[in-house]
Amino acid sequence: MQTMNLTTISALSPLDGRYAAKLAALRPLMSEQGYMQRRVQVEVAWFIALSDAGFAEFKPLSAGARTYLLGLVKNFSETDGEAIKAIEKTTNHDVKAVEYWIKSKFEARPELEAAQEFVHFACTSEDINNTSHALQLRSGRDVVLLPALDRVLLKLREMAHAYADLPMLSRTHGQTASPTTVGKEVANVVVRLQAACERIAAVKILAKMNGAVGNYNAHLSAWPDFDWEAFSRKVVETPEPLGLGLHFQPYSIQIEPHDYMAELFDAVARTNTILIDWSRDVWGYVSLGYFKQKLRAGEVGSSTMPHKVNPIDFENAEGNLGLSNALLRHLSEKLPISRFQRDLTDSTVLRNVGVALGYAVLAYQSLLAGLNKLEINEAAIAADLDRSWEVLAEPIQTVMRRFGLPQPYEQLKQFTRGEAMTRELMQGFIANLALPQAEKDRLLAMTPASYTGKAAELAKRV
Repeated sequence: MQTMNLTTISALSPLDGRYAAKLAALRPLMSEQGYMQRRVQVEVAWFIALSDAGFAEFKPLSAGARTYLLGLVKNFSETDGEAIKAIEKTTNHDVKAVEYWIKSKFEARPELEAAQEFVHFACTSEDINNTSHALQLRSGRDVVLLPALDRVLLKLREMAHAYADLPMLSRTHGQTASPTTVGKEVANVVVRLQAACERIAAVKILAKMNGAVGNYNAHLSAWPDFDWEAFSRKVVETPEPLGLGLHFQPYSIQIEPHDYMAELFDAVARTNTILIDWSRDVWGYVSLGYFKQKLRAGEVGSSTMPHKVNPIDFENAEGNLGLSNALLRHLSEKLPISRFQRDLTDSTVLRNVGVALGYAVLAYQSLLAGLNKLEINEAAIAADLDRSWEVLAEPIQTVMRRFGLPQPYEQLKQFTRGEAMTRELMQGFIANLALPQAEKDRLLAMTPASYTGKAAELAKRV
């Protein structure tokens, strides 16, 4: 069989194929190259910190050596990544390949060559991997994921305010129900999404550097009287570039327990579920004619039906949010489980975190594109309200209750249920009620469009 060159049309995943350009911001952070760069960062931070620990055998590094080491991280390139992969072909171990690559960069630098065995000193591979994943996740969340959600949130808040006063018929169980406003329905999503984003942002990104089974065994064999736990905490918590700027995990087996990852992935999945709900609702409002979509020259909605303008952005968003959630939920259920002190099932699974986040980011982009193409159809919304006078049965029977009229609910049920209601029918019913004239006049002045409660006020408040 002919070997295919890897291009956007031969890529196995659409994230690196059809949608490659849309995920350019995420790829440097969550790809294998990004993972390698973070591993180099962790090894360098640990190495520099060891030089400052006060050991007679490893004197503090010179300013020039520090600058050079930090440059290995800052200037890490695709060529560097390929060089590490070449070493891995021999080692068959990805972290050892990183260690050897760093040591190779010490050649012709006597100060660094003399100290090269302090690279990866007392570390297990997972000390490097868990910290690298933590750095990747923090960047993916803070640099790409949350800003993408913020853009959706900004657009929704804009819509909530713009349409705060525009009355709209509600539908509960698919049937006509008490009116709301377009802005209030968008505001509901804004409030949910704000809370969801806060939950994502609040997750503490944890990391451990405590050796093969979490007890500093190797560390203490070298320097028994040194406070390795305090040292490890300092490396993890010191801000970048000399530290990692993460939250210290004091208790672990060989791997960091990954509970924070499960918390983060669950928070993202809950956010995605909110947006699936909204995508389906907008799809429905487009179907009802409440929203029209801006036309784009040359765009085709159907290969056979020329009239169609499909809500494809919301359909794409829904589909990709579902894919993201399927992966996120597996990640959150699987990663906190490890046989005894270590098994390798988490390693291969963790390589798909970027895929899970990639589908989410792609969905947020599709959703935002769809929202930006929407145009309100006030005539269709008003016509729907004017066909639905039965919704005033609720306020009429509620006022009847206030004034003690007999069987108000039952009277309205018999009068309206299964019948087509008009203004004339509803006002005729009101006219015959034994209510104070002022209350009758208030009910007679009411229309489906005016019966929206505090909807406008609530919408403007978000």
